Amino acid sequence: MTLNIRIVEGSAPYEQVRAQISEQARSGALPVGYRLPTVRGLAEQLGLAANTVAKAYRALETDGVIETRGRNGTFVAAAGSAAEKEAATAAAGYAERARRLGLGEAEALAAVRDALRAVYGD
Repeated sequence: MTLNIRIVEGSAPYEQVRAQISEQARSGALPVGYRLPTVRGLAEQLGLAANTVAKAYRALETDGVIETRGRNGTFVAAAGSAAEKEAATAAAGYAERARRLGLGEAEALAAVRDALRAVYGD
């Protein structure tokens, strides 16, 4: 696992850790079942505070990307299906809300495109 944290970059270090581990897990660079370093170990390796890495690990666990098995460690989870299920649930909720607000399909899609561009920078 290789992570590159840039302190001068705009995003917070914990977010950089979260995003890079998430991307590596989703791309297969970190296979399902891969054991991640301990919070303290990764913090030392990256020159970050342990709380920063712990915050990233908590977010990754909430997202279903990793799972903690107590004293056995933290591992990459089979996250693809969990992430897709959560995204589908969020999309369905948005679609219902847009309909209740009286938006047409084109207007609702335009709002989604704008939000995605804002997040992904496209």
